[in-house]
Amino acid sequence: MASYLLTYYGGGMPESEAEQAQVMQAWTAWFGELGDAVLDGGNPTSHSRAISPDGSVMEATSAPTGYSIIKADSLDAAVTASKGCPVLAGGASVVVSEIFPAM
Repeated sequence: MASYLLTYYGGGMPESEAEQAQVMQAWTAWFGELGDAVLDGGNPTSHSRAISPDGSVMEATSAPTGYSIIKADSLDAAVTASKGCPVLAGGASVVVSEIFPAM
C-alpha cells in the first residue's frame, strides 16, 4: 500500500461555534470511514513564504491551506477516498500526490 499526501487549497475556516462543531463532526466522520488508512490527519497551514532558487524570499501566492496523509492501494483509490474530504464542502480543492521513501 502506498502513502498519499492530500494537499488542500482554498476554502475558509468556520466562523461560528456551531459551524466549527459541524466541521469537526464531518472530519471525525470522514476519518472514521477511512479508519487505519489515515496515517496523519494533518492540520491547517498559515503564514507561508516562498524561496526562489536564488535564495530570495517572497510571500507565497498559492500556498496550501492544509494537508493530510493517507494510505491506499492506488492513486485512483486515494482520489476516491479523498472525494469525501470535508474541505471540499468548504470550497477548497484537494491535490492527491503519491509519496514514497527516498532516504
